[in-house]
Amino acid sequence: MTETQLPAVNREWHLVSRPVGWPKTEDFALVEAEVPQPGEGQVLVRNAYVSVDPYMRGRMSAAKSYVAPYELGKVMQGGAVGEVVASNAEGIEVGDHLLHFLGWREFAVVDAKQAVKVDPQAAPLSTYLGVLGMTGLTAYAGLLRTASFKEGDSVFVSGAAGAVGSQVGQIARLKGASRVIGSAGSDEKVKLLVEEYGFDAAFNYKNGPVSEQLRAAAPDGVDVYFDNVGGDHLEAAIGSLNRDGRIAICGAISVYNSTEPVSGPKNLARLIQTRGRIEGFLVGDHYDLQAQFVQEVGAWVRSGELKYSETVVEGIENNLEAFFGVLRGDNVGKMIVKL
Repeated sequence: MTETQLPAVNREWHLVSRPVGWPKTEDFALVEAEVPQPGEGQVLVRNAYVSVDPYMRGRMSAAKSYVAPYELGKVMQGGAVGEVVASNAEGIEVGDHLLHFLGWREFAVVDAKQAVKVDPQAAPLSTYLGVLGMTGLTAYAGLLRTASFKEGDSVFVSGAAGAVGSQVGQIARLKGASRVIGSAGSDEKVKLLVEEYGFDAAFNYKNGPVSEQLRAAAPDGVDVYFDNVGGDHLEAAIGSLNRDGRIAICGAISVYNSTEPVSGPKNLARLIQTRGRIEGFLVGDHYDLQAQFVQEVGAWVRSGELKYSETVVEGIENNLEAFFGVLRGDNVGKMIVKL
């Protein structure tokens, strides 16, 4: 086994109680542990960047879902990218960089088969957690496969200044959308969508009813709605959906912290008139698109045709606050913690 000199302590975030409603600081603990050692077929990675994402809120509850809940008293998980500092796996050397899913900690022992080599010379390491990572593939697969986007479609994206939403809008534009509309939670984000990301129109959902603002931004209706928010945004999109319109459900951040049952859209019957379709999806079902995605989107990123933003928080000790920031909508683009 090859390795480099390591510190004695590994800091990691544990879930100590299951949040009810909005998560609180006391639901978590930053714990000091020994730096683990890799076994056969494993490597030790010093995490350079870790991801915080809205879906993690669901894993903090005990409710059955598409992914196992976090265990109480155990370190949490999430996307991470870092440098190999000890290797007990064939084909992986100290100094290699890996993408894996054992974030929320400084050091992680990773099964080599569960990690992907990445090249820091081809793109900044942080992009493998965002624009060229899981969030990017989510945007790509959800728009092009789930929503069956085609040239000439009018596209509405909620949460459009976030990591997924900003990429959805730009991919739609690059693929020939007739109009791209986004919603966001501040006037600054609205300006970013139009001036930086090339959206045709955008609105601040806090400035008035979403349905009214969407009708003004898309007077001819929408053919595709990419939903990151749920709630009033979904109802508004159904109200503006054109004949044979498609809705891809990626997330519903507006209801993640609700403590009471949330009512569904009141206008679902309109789907009969429009012959509309609503379909939920998970990025894990679409990894067969990975190579195509990296090739196409990577070229757009290198050429500058597709722009991306990152909100970077420094230090493992601020990992929790970064996660809270995602739930509040503080981030522009991908929220990442730099260790």
